[in-house]
Amino acid sequence: MPTFRISEAATLLGVSADTVRRWVDGGRLPASRDEHGHRRVPGAELAAFVRDQARGAGPPDQSERFSSARNRLRGIVTEVVRDGVMAQVEIQAGPFRVVSLMSREAADDLGLRVGVVADAVVKSTNVVVEVSEPGAS
Repeated sequence: MPTFRISEAATLLGVSADTVRRWVDGGRLPASRDEHGHRRVPGAELAAFVRDQARGAGPPDQSERFSSARNRLRGIVTEVVRDGVMAQVEIQAGPFRVVSLMSREAADDLGLRVGVVADAVVKSTNVVVEVSEPGAS
């Protein structure tokens, strides 16, 4: 299961690292300390938190803090539904929920699962999902 540093979680959520620290300290977002004493947020917990924020718990001006420059939306995978041939992948990119339908083979090859950071690349009516390394800019 992927985990994220406070700064990485802040980038994915579109807020400051101090805000994420306050959420962790206040018990709104779970985190544990790694072997170096740094706080790490579990990917699945971050996905659940961002999903809840997008469904109405976030600040009203939240949409002003995100950018979809060049039609590339970086976010966290919040749900993957696979059947025999197809997969439905949901990404929460800030306040934006993006859903992509792709072959199951493609989802498996990309290693898509809840908590993974991915980019939704939008071209016309097609959404292409690319996996990126946590913390990569």
